[in-house]
Amino acid sequence: MERRKIVAGNWKMNCNREEALSLATEIAGMVKDEKHNHALVILAPPSVHIASVAHLTKPYGIVVAAQNCSGEQSGAFTGEVSASMISSVGAEAVIIGHSERRSYFNESDEFLLKKVRQALLNNLTPIFCLGESLSDRESDKHFEVVENQLKNAVFKLTHDEFSKLVIAYEPVWAIGTGKTATTDQAQEMHSFIRKMIFGQFGSALAEVIPVIYGGSCNENNARELFSQPDVDGGLIGGASLKSRSFMNIINSF
Repeated sequence: MERRKIVAGNWKMNCNREEALSLATEIAGMVKDEKHNHALVILAPPSVHIASVAHLTKPYGIVVAAQNCSGEQSGAFTGEVSASMISSVGAEAVIIGHSERRSYFNESDEFLLKKVRQALLNNLTPIFCLGESLSDRESDKHFEVVENQLKNAVFKLTHDEFSKLVIAYEPVWAIGTGKTATTDQAQEMHSFIRKMIFGQFGSALAEVIPVIYGGSCNENNARELFSQPDVDGGLIGGASLKSRSFMNIINSF
């Protein structure tokens, strides 16, 4: 079974309503007119725009994701948004464990596991992010860090639960910095992640789980990155806010 190719656009905290609808409309039109590969296109707008963007883009086969969700089902958690709420307004996936959530909001692996489980309970595809910092990379601890992020969180899932995930490798030192892991560095880590999955869940699952790359992926380097055997697409930040650039990335397979 061939692994699914995925290009996901993380809009982060950008776009008011008018801007979000304009961007979604542009991307949907381009996908309709230009996309001839089998890549799954995902858009992750701010939560207040999920329903509107989903309504616009679903007819074109575009999946809408939330950028985060609560680890709790419901209750007195002011300001939080639950997985069931996200699902109810048209989202089909959710980004969990993005490096900005880990660093700015101190989200631990244990906490992220709760979020993954809530996502799965509500039929959302978790896009589980992991990756090392610059100091981890420079001290040659990058494999150890990624291994621990897997073991302390998603490797505690059952085989069936894990089969519903997308893994996103994002070297923290390459996010929003303009730096990008070399093609060899990206492939090396993606291969390592797949070997870890093989060791935990077996070869059949390791072969079908998509592992996408996030870390200043853009229209200039996407084709080279996506050509690697274990790189199944990208989690795109800044470049996803420009419809033409994002579409060029989608067309890079």
